[in-house]
Amino acid sequence: MREFVFGDIHGGYKALQALINTIAPTPKDQLIFLGDYVDGWSQAVETIDYLMELEALYNCVYIKGNHDALALDWLENGISNPQWLAHGGAATVASYKGQMRSVVEKHIGFFKTLKPYYLDDQNRLFVHAGFSNQKGVAFEYFEKTFYWDRTLWETALSLDPLLDITSPLYPKRFKLYKEVFIGHTPVSRIGETVPVLKANIWNVDTAAAFRGPLTAMELGTKQYWQSRPVCEYYPQELGRNPS
Repeated sequence: MREFVFGDIHGGYKALQALINTIAPTPKDQLIFLGDYVDGWSQAVETIDYLMELEALYNCVYIKGNHDALALDWLENGISNPQWLAHGGAATVASYKGQMRSVVEKHIGFFKTLKPYYLDDQNRLFVHAGFSNQKGVAFEYFEKTFYWDRTLWETALSLDPLLDITSPLYPKRFKLYKEVFIGHTPVSRIGETVPVLKANIWNVDTAAAFRGPLTAMELGTKQYWQSRPVCEYYPQELGRNPS
């Protein structure tokens, strides 16, 4: 059995389909998705449909991203805001325009099944953004922290690589889990286009919502596969790029 973790998709259905075809998973493989399935490119509906198809074929784990929470709020309650619309939400609204109510209800059901995090039997944590509680995810006060927090990644970036794990200055959160896999904050912010490891935190968000590729990484070997830059699949669209 192979285990793959996927970065943020943001409505890039064509890139996701290409990536799945490239890695060619088997029914015994596990596919772990870190969230943000919508908001960015034009195929939010197709992306969710495809993820539900994959669930019937493979052992899939779906984690909730902040954009998924925002999209669910709109689908279920009609709640939106200008900031969400400007950061990819408008593409999701357009994708659902004219869809049958049965499709919308089915997708609402999918969004409601998303996990806040996943902790496997090897003490590896998978979470969209991060967590803040020094005792770990089971003690987190607010679920939204799992898909909005950036302090875990920011701390990992600022950590002195020479600091010994036994030091009292070493962040307690980094000692709790064997590895932590996150998305949420694109690695393009530090000039990268591939998965980045800082301390024991792996960031797999390779900026698919912008001009980067979509990435899948095999957990055991850390070998990774990438689509073409997702913007190349949608040449007439901006995604979340300003222009």
